[in-house]
Amino acid sequence: MPDSNRTAYLILLALWLMVFAASAQVIIIAPILPQIGAALDIGEGLQGLLVPAYAFMLSLFALITGPISDKIGRRRILLYGSAAMTAALFLHAFVYDFTSLLLVRAVAGAAGGVLSGASVAYVGDYFPYRRRGWANGWVMSGIAFGQILGIPLGKLLADWINFRWPFLMFCFVMAAAWLLIWRRVPQPDVKRDPRALSVRRALRNYGSLLLRTKTGAAVTAYFLMFFSIGAYVIFLPTWLEVDIGVSGEQIALLFLVGGLANVVASPAAGTVSDHIGRKPLIVWSCFALGVIMLLTTYVVWGFYSAALMFAIAMVTVGMRISPLQSLLTALVPDHERGLLMSLAVAIGQIGIGLGSVVAGILYVDLGYLSNTVLGALSIIAMALLVQWAVPEPEPSPQPTSATRPADGAVGGTPSAP
Repeated sequence: MPDSNRTAYLILLALWLMVFAASAQVIIIAPILPQIGAALDIGEGLQGLLVPAYAFMLSLFALITGPISDKIGRRRILLYGSAAMTAALFLHAFVYDFTSLLLVRAVAGAAGGVLSGASVAYVGDYFPYRRRGWANGWVMSGIAFGQILGIPLGKLLADWINFRWPFLMFCFVMAAAWLLIWRRVPQPDVKRDPRALSVRRALRNYGSLLLRTKTGAAVTAYFLMFFSIGAYVIFLPTWLEVDIGVSGEQIALLFLVGGLANVVASPAAGTVSDHIGRKPLIVWSCFALGVIMLLTTYVVWGFYSAALMFAIAMVTVGMRISPLQSLLTALVPDHERGLLMSLAVAIGQIGIGLGSVVAGILYVDLGYLSNTVLGALSIIAMALLVQWAVPEPEPSPQPTSATRPADGAVGGTPSAP
């Protein structure tokens, strides 16, 4: 295998491990909420605050990190963020009440904010646009494998031992990602922001992105996507256990089935989007997911129907995420890529936090049906916004000098760290 190809695949492996651990430690909150509540004596209303606490800190630190990554390079940010997340996950072993868990989740959110936009921005730095769907598809399949392996195993560990063990498991995976980034991931040779860092300049640059039609619409679409996830997913396991009678072990299997569907759909969708464009897959997957959300409470009567619906939902998620991220990386020049991705992720996390808070209120007062309607309306609004306001960039026939691969290579030309 040529060295350039080997480097590209090691980069994908490092980012994959990081995405696997970072996403799974977020998703695991939903299926183990009953164990957390029982162990720490936390009511359903307070349980809903764990997600927005994480999301708020992630948003704040993503906004802080975005311009820094454009200045100092994505590799350093990936190193700092993966080290911080390793430490934050280890701290879960010592929580003893709601307040301590809330603080640790906030620390994990800060670490997630450092990592969040940098991974996708790194793919945009290293891989040419014509291969970003493929690369993002494989990196984002780490989320699906988190559902296949991490979430079921984490759920079983929480049931058999206690809720702290899933976070310790993901701690070891994140440590492996940090080691691989340190040893094998180079800094891509892309243009960095030459201007001095300042809070005023960062705020002005973020404001400029929001005011531009295409980037403002893209960021709003990110908000709606994550708001719908918060509305639909957070109380789905609780509803299935309490109202439908699905067991904890079946919830773990449910995430396994959904993850298998996602892991097939995500890389395939990324590759297809490299050929037919990003927007068709994004728009139609959003409409399909909206229909699935609306049908959930009417067609789910037990584990098998829940597994089928969740699998189809995860296919639509896999069809959307890598094309959307690839689309966003092409909307701005290299030295603004970290800025845009961090802004999108921050706004998205605000969306999932608000979605979970509203979902908690609606779930207590009106039941899970209200969660599904809210999620469906949000994701359909996202589809309309992407269709009407976010342009499909014209891919260059040749990659830019910053990301031009060697003959037969899949990645760009790295510089010294």
